[in-house]
Amino acid sequence: MDRDPIKSVADDHGHILVVDDDPQIRLLVSRFLQRHGYQVTGAPDGRIMMDILARTTIDLIVLDLMLPGRSGVELCRDVRMASQIPIVMLTARSEESDRVIGLEGGADDYVTKPFSPRELLARIRAVLRRSRTARSTTETRRSEIVTFDGWSMDLRRRELQSPSGTLIDLSTGEFDLLVAFAEHANRVLSREALMQFAKARNSGDPFDRTIDVQISRLRRKLEAVTNGGQLIKTVRGSGYMFVSDVHVQGQPA
Repeated sequence: MDRDPIKSVADDHGHILVVDDDPQIRLLVSRFLQRHGYQVTGAPDGRIMMDILARTTIDLIVLDLMLPGRSGVELCRDVRMASQIPIVMLTARSEESDRVIGLEGGADDYVTKPFSPRELLARIRAVLRRSRTARSTTETRRSEIVTFDGWSMDLRRRELQSPSGTLIDLSTGEFDLLVAFAEHANRVLSREALMQFAKARNSGDPFDRTIDVQISRLRRKLEAVTNGGQLIKTVRGSGYMFVSDVHVQGQPA
């Protein structure tokens, strides 16, 4: 039985955790990523995955949707409760519903099986680039607090606090979207503009619904606190609008 994690030490491009119950896929992905400068650890199920996360610094998770025991979506949600580690989901089919399920669970991107290792590498690089850029920006910028309708968003710590003082869990993509909305409040933003502002996944597919799924997820989290009050409104045929007066407080860090 293959129960022990696969570990591959490489250059310091990042530490990737590959979670898939198929040992051949783990080995293929691990060797390919190692050749491209990544450190890789493999895990066959959620139990070992969570054990690795508890004792190892991981930069990104490649997570299979269909796993024995707890599904990839359930594990993704568990991770999102405590961490914003970027997650690329592997889905077995290409139907939109499977992609939406992964994104709804908090994944930052997805790749459908069978997949090209080069495509997976490109997705990993893009997600890591967005994540590292976001961290670098918030670490070097002034300590800014953005407030709207009683909400408080700390751009340095990347935290959103509800009017009652509760921290709201947001994925990297959701937080970037909210920042984009706040920076362009009371203006209609197209899906394309939002993808550019929020550094969402690049795609030439005009029917890609990734941005819509992220907006829907963000909207639900906000409305759950405001009892259905809408901060993000759909403008039919044009895009979305963030309807709130936004104030920015800044001081040198």
